[in-house]
Amino acid sequence: MMKRNVWNGVEYLTFPALEETGVVKHLFSTRIGGVSEGIFSTMNLSYTRGDKKEAVDENFRRIAGALGGDISDFVLSDQTHTTNVRKVTVEDKGKGIVKEKDYRDVDGLITDEPGIILATFYADCVPLFLVDKKHRAIGLSHSGWKGTVGKIGECTLYAMKEAYGTKPEDVVVGIGPSICKKCYEIGKDVADIFVEHFSEEIKQEILFDKGGGKYLLDLWKANYYVFLMAGVPADKISITDICTCCNPGYLFSHRASHGKRGNLGAFLGLL
Repeated sequence: MMKRNVWNGVEYLTFPALEETGVVKHLFSTRIGGVSEGIFSTMNLSYTRGDKKEAVDENFRRIAGALGGDISDFVLSDQTHTTNVRKVTVEDKGKGIVKEKDYRDVDGLITDEPGIILATFYADCVPLFLVDKKHRAIGLSHSGWKGTVGKIGECTLYAMKEAYGTKPEDVVVGIGPSICKKCYEIGKDVADIFVEHFSEEIKQEILFDKGGGKYLLDLWKANYYVFLMAGVPADKISITDICTCCNPGYLFSHRASHGKRGNLGAFLGLL
């Protein structure tokens, strides 16, 4: 479902279905092609985990190069596992990287303005890419278990509808690399929240009882159903098969590294 690409040593992943829309550029980063060292090696995209600022700056410049843009085009999220979605305009360009952010608690970003590159960050949570070719509008959201149970995918669709007139049937969705169901063990407390918010039929496909109060959760399938229930056609939803936790040398994983890691990035912009 995803394609591996290399630009000047920077390795990244893309969705063919998003490329085929012809209206966006996008990528999901890997650990390959940056300048960071140690636990952050090499393509770390976080300023807040202890890496050197100059290294992170250079990593962002390399990502911008792969996208054919500039770091001043980026608008960064402020992720705190909410379902808050922010409408981004040209005035926001550079926020979080060359300018201070004047917003907090934002896990989703939307825009209909070309030249802006939306950016969200990951190390096991799910990146959600949304492209509305008809209205030339996009959304990019960070969905951990809290965002998934809060249906941030649907919240992003609703924000795009309110701002740009987007209809779910016109949207192409990419559900990107994150922790897979075989790796994602949760406790009964989290499992009970999913039982409360999803139907019995869906619960049987996303939640698996291991016994002893432990469960396995399929975040990819859960987000797929969020979009499906919100009206996005099944054939317009692409789901990755690349797990962050299964591939800790290729992708940053919080669980696999026990928190000693950098951040991956998802990037999406209108042409």
